[in-house]
Amino acid sequence: MSKKVAIVTGGSRGIGLGIVKCLIKDGFSVMLNGVRPEESVADVMQELKAGGADVAYCAGDISDSSARENIIAATKEVFGALNVLVNNAGVAPKVRDDLLDATEDSYDWVMDVNLKGPYFLTQLAARWMVEQQKADENWTGSIINVNSISATVVSVNRGEYCISKAGLAMVTSLWAARLGEFGIPVYEVRPGITATDMTSGVTEKYDKLIADGLTVTPRWGYPEDVGMAVASLAEGNFPYSTGQAIMVDGGLTLPRL
Repeated sequence: MSKKVAIVTGGSRGIGLGIVKCLIKDGFSVMLNGVRPEESVADVMQELKAGGADVAYCAGDISDSSARENIIAATKEVFGALNVLVNNAGVAPKVRDDLLDATEDSYDWVMDVNLKGPYFLTQLAARWMVEQQKADENWTGSIINVNSISATVVSVNRGEYCISKAGLAMVTSLWAARLGEFGIPVYEVRPGITATDMTSGVTEKYDKLIADGLTVTPRWGYPEDVGMAVASLAEGNFPYSTGQAIMVDGGLTLPRL
């Protein structure tokens, strides 16, 4: 195939959809994944296809092993190749509980989706990528984990989320080290305060914090900010930077006096 192929988990809304649109703009074919049934994303898919995009959708919860296998199988069936895996799907705790009140059920759910899911989906994708690389010396590919500033920034009312994101940072490092011999770089993008449905409930809070100087760039981040960073990595513009994290946070984590 002339087009490169990408899988984007959590690709039908929010940051994931922003990533999909940027990849499409750069000429990628894209397999979108999400937990919603196909009929629920029909409008999104129709909009993308109306613009000439080569896209498909595979429903499935990445915390489930059979769903992960199905995502890879569907991509093989529809596109026959894979160049880029974007591990973007993630969840926040359903209730923001103080550490003193947090529950094991919430911890397990967040960790399964945010950490176990991308770890083992990467394993499946990497096996296929290695096969392609061995079969074709001109094949190129990469893996990109969409993480969060919460990998290092503490929020004591959502500890399970922070732990999952800190773990995902290690996932990036591990797979970067393992896949280096095959020339498959692994990157990480860490968004900051980004305007999506996940943050819609705290808009007023962060509007005030941003106005008071929380970020160096005085605005919210947008899905396309993350999308442009991911697309640049996917294009292969940083071949000697495997294992690195790209901050897309408007300078929120920049140390300042």
